Amino acid sequence: MSKKSPAKLDVRLAVPADVPGVLSLISRAYPNVENYSAGQVRGQINNFPEGQFVAVLDGVIVGYAASSRIDEAVALAPHDWATISGNGFGSRHDATGDWLYGIEMVVDERQRGLRIGKRLYDARRALAERLELRGIVFGGRMPGYLRAKSKVAGPEEYLAEVREGKFRDQVIGFQIANGFNPIGVLRDYLPFDKASGGFAAHMVWRNPYVDPNEPPAFRVPRDVEGVRLATVQLQARAVENFEEFVKNVEYFVDVAADYRSDFVVFPELFTLSLLSFEKDNLSPMEAIDRLTEHRAPIVAELSRMALRYNINIVGGSHPTRTEDGSIQNVAYVCLRDGSVHSQEKIHPTPNEAYWWKIKGGSSVDVIQTDIGPIGVLICYDSEFPELARRLVDEGARIIFVPFCTDNKQGYMRVRYCAQARAIENQCYVVLSGNVGNLPGVDNMDIQYAQSCILTPCDFPFARDGIAAEASENIETLTIADVNLADLTWARAEGTVRNLADRRFDLYRIDWKKGRRGENGSPDALPTGSRSPGGG
Repeated sequence: MSKKSPAKLDVRLAVPADVPGVLSLISRAYPNVENYSAGQVRGQINNFPEGQFVAVLDGVIVGYAASSRIDEAVALAPHDWATISGNGFGSRHDATGDWLYGIEMVVDERQRGLRIGKRLYDARRALAERLELRGIVFGGRMPGYLRAKSKVAGPEEYLAEVREGKFRDQVIGFQIANGFNPIGVLRDYLPFDKASGGFAAHMVWRNPYVDPNEPPAFRVPRDVEGVRLATVQLQARAVENFEEFVKNVEYFVDVAADYRSDFVVFPELFTLSLLSFEKDNLSPMEAIDRLTEHRAPIVAELSRMALRYNINIVGGSHPTRTEDGSIQNVAYVCLRDGSVHSQEKIHPTPNEAYWWKIKGGSSVDVIQTDIGPIGVLICYDSEFPELARRLVDEGARIIFVPFCTDNKQGYMRVRYCAQARAIENQCYVVLSGNVGNLPGVDNMDIQYAQSCILTPCDFPFARDGIAAEASENIETLTIADVNLADLTWARAEGTVRNLADRRFDLYRIDWKKGRRGENGSPDALPTGSRSPGGG
């Protein structure tokens, strides 16, 4: 009789593919608490890949610790969880921060005997030592406070009594046992944490290998993370059949691949050329039905090209009837690893809503690629700042904007807004539009475009914020090399630091009801301590 192999526990860095497992872990640990969104966990991982750890037992995630780097002036001052965590996305991460801040710590209670919490804290401590940070800081829950509230004058006295052993608080006790010391109480840290009264212990571990009197001098290295971007300014033209349309698209994919581009993007509604070989005059709804028939073949062809030419393809957008019967304007992103992703247009224009009955989508999220997370905003969506900010909070450093505009006024709306998105989010924005005309096809009578690749406006980038742009209204391919590391530098040390300087204490965007803090939500928090809690 063979012996069963012992279970294998591994603590490693979290990767985007771990997001479902992390969400499943939190659901198991807190079944009655609303979970993070997938985008928040993706943001934590993408914004600081070195700082997120998972504990994996026989292939199942049983522990998760999220953290970011924060400047001492922020980390040791009074704060709340939403402010310091960038509303749960980890987007407050500062690449020059001198403290490691604990955003989340959760452990599967069924595996408590494996000392998973200690292992995760040890991984954080090793990271802080390797990066030569001053230490680790977080707000730790005080779930025993509610029971002891009538016996103490306030949370400060409760915390002091716990340290002296007069009260037992499993969470605080665990953290003290792991080398953390409270330096005070954070008020309104988690307002909905009723067990802790909304308070948290301000916990600190100081790195013994760093001189506390030595001023920190962290700088972001001027590395090179080169990416080659290609944008197609496509001529709207009649075609005889589907095969001719595919041939026209493949030509540009081939050329972009010959130039060793990492991405090539096509315009919004570029597939409307497929309506040019219809024999009958189609009503808007009949046109949508025809385009829906082309959806699967188009996606299959774009995916084939991405694999064959080893290039990531942002497939403009395609109006189609989706599985739930609604009509959507959808960008299909076909990656060179064979995966296919989609992004619905969130805001249809008044014209699209009236004539085509197009409805807006309900979510915008990053797409993970071999180059890192990217985002797609279809035309009008680029004129709504909240969407780009959501993508950047999730870690996007490149946003693709397929567009279709009929005159210069419409084009300039998209262009100016896209440039603003690049500046306020310190990211690259790539525009791709149609030119020419397509008689007999609604929405394609005339086109105006000047496709471009836009940058923030700061020293590492082009003086005018334009990496490259096409000539107006001609069919062409525009290519530029960009350096993603320049964005990291600009966000940490640039002349202006739009992301870091946001007033998280004054405003935020609530996408849906969700978790508001370490092991908590706006609706309810566990009154016990199923994990170490706190940072």
